[in-house]
Amino acid sequence: MLPNAPTREVLAMTMTLVEETYGTMKKIKASWVEASAVATATTVNTYNGKIQALTTIPNGSSAPAASYDVTVKDESSVDVLIDAGLSRAAAAIENVKAGSMGAVANDKLTIAVANAGSSSGAGDIYLFIR
Repeated sequence: MLPNAPTREVLAMTMTLVEETYGTMKKIKASWVEASAVATATTVNTYNGKIQALTTIPNGSSAPAASYDVTVKDESSVDVLIDAGLSRAAAAIENVKAGSMGAVANDKLTIAVANAGSSSGAGDIYLFIR
């Protein structure tokens, strides 16, 4: 595995982002806790490339409501997931492959979780870009 670039961590209300680069692959991990209607954070880095994969992992002990929504919007407010992050499972890890998602061109990304129910819902989101 290639050495990774320095990790940047951003804390924003109810979501923490960790941004990493491994060679040409970029990985963003968003850990969230639904303390309000929407958990959201914006990346520090700008990104270019095709969205390769999205993985959503609900917290087993603090599961979100069924059919919660994940969006990843560029600076033009376009969901680069092309709605592939909507209606996520509350009790199962779900993956979406590259063919169902779009790309990003020189933008910071705003990751948001909505409709997750009570203030105790939590989980992780992994986004891979190449």
